[in-house]
Amino acid sequence: MMTNGPGALPSQLGVRPSSELATRFLSQAFGWMFGGLLLTAGVAALVQTQPEIVRTVGRYWFLFVFGQLGLGIAIQGLMPRMTATLGLALFFVFAATMGVTVGVIVTFYKVSSVITAFLAASAMFGAAAVYGATTKRSLNSLGGFLFMGMVGLLVASIVNLFLGSSPFGWAIALIGVIVFTVYTAYDVQRISYGDYAASLGSVEKASVLGAIHLYINFVNLFLFLLRLMGSRR
Repeated sequence: MMTNGPGALPSQLGVRPSSELATRFLSQAFGWMFGGLLLTAGVAALVQTQPEIVRTVGRYWFLFVFGQLGLGIAIQGLMPRMTATLGLALFFVFAATMGVTVGVIVTFYKVSSVITAFLAASAMFGAAAVYGATTKRSLNSLGGFLFMGMVGLLVASIVNLFLGSSPFGWAIALIGVIVFTVYTAYDVQRISYGDYAASLGSVEKASVLGAIHLYINFVNLFLFLLRLMGSRR
């Protein structure tokens, strides 16, 4: 729904910045996102060579994952009140902890499955990002549905931890792929329009927050695709 109040964001008003400014918004956000992904990949590779770390994390899996979730939410919520430098540092801490999680998860899958899921996630993420950056159609109306879908996925995933249902888990993964693919296009459009910069009052903070959102989208796409397509060892 379009908002006409003084707090309306550029995408809600249909105001698109110049191509140079949009490119600047996107390049900074994607730059930090790729930095976070490289850190995650490096930590994941290291974790796989340390069986004791895998066993320890597995022993305290719930505490680790929920602590990680809390950290991700806290960074996004506190971004308006912290400096861009601190926000970036916390993002890299979050990316490093995600490397531990990803490293533990991929130990249960064949290498070929991990590579296939990564390539598929990259292709889907890239296609969604291009669509979000180039489409003239407003994706604002999708925001509420995507947020509800993400919350629903979180709740369903927690429930299935206790049920252990493979068909239910497969359905969750399929919906997750759809939600985070669409979320990628939605977030890229908001970044390119300058919504993050307008709401935070800082291009630097906007690039960090945009990077976090894009990073979360990609990692979730990869993990859900790995669950759908992966062959366990």
